[in-house]
Amino acid sequence: MNGYRFGKHPPKQDYRSLRLRDYMTSALAAPPAAYSALDAVYAKLDVNSPGTLFPMDANDTLGDCTIAALAHAITVYHGLVGKKTVMATKSVTKLYMHLTGGVDSGLNELDVLNYWRTSSVDREKILAYATVDPKNHTHVKQAIEIFGAVYLGFQVQQNCIQDFDAKKPWTPGKLTQDGHAVLAVAYDAAGVTVLTWGSTQKGTWAWWDECVDEAYAILPHEAKVAGYAQGFDFAQLQADLGDVAN
Repeated sequence: MNGYRFGKHPPKQDYRSLRLRDYMTSALAAPPAAYSALDAVYAKLDVNSPGTLFPMDANDTLGDCTIAALAHAITVYHGLVGKKTVMATKSVTKLYMHLTGGVDSGLNELDVLNYWRTSSVDREKILAYATVDPKNHTHVKQAIEIFGAVYLGFQVQQNCIQDFDAKKPWTPGKLTQDGHAVLAVAYDAAGVTVLTWGSTQKGTWAWWDECVDEAYAILPHEAKVAGYAQGFDFAQLQADLGDVAN
């Protein structure tokens, strides 16, 4: 039996959370029909093995998917600027246990992101994160294209593991009581590609609409660079961050 674990808690709401739509100006171009940050990372690093760059990170024995997805995000952001960074599995599990209080209880994505915004993970903090309306596919696509990834959580459908093993795209199905955190790094007309369990996995847009219950754009430090995202109001976001309590 394959040991795949889940561990994402139901979404937590916080009125202080920044919303991506508030920073999408009219100057922001429509997203292309398809985009893959993963392909860009592979090209920059001359690596095309998901298991090498995005390992299991103990998510076969622990419900640490929220931290594994965070580790994958670090690899993507660094990879997009030509730097190979793979967070050590022991560092992933250490952070997971630190945030859970030492028990294998799973975590809430918002708690993980708030920690990352105020505390260094693998020697760096993020600038900010902003919620993305999962039902707004245009914003989901723009977030992947602009920032390289969307950190998301979904309610697990019944055939999740079977389809993963069979390398079949995830499609809508009866929902279980489990939640899982993954990182979306590409999209096309058919759906999205996410990183999980040491590999890549496709999910249809119908699956996305049925199962995804939270999504976030993470702003790495590279987003400070002038011209990083034409049409994204980074100055306003920085100003708003001053109003958000740590």
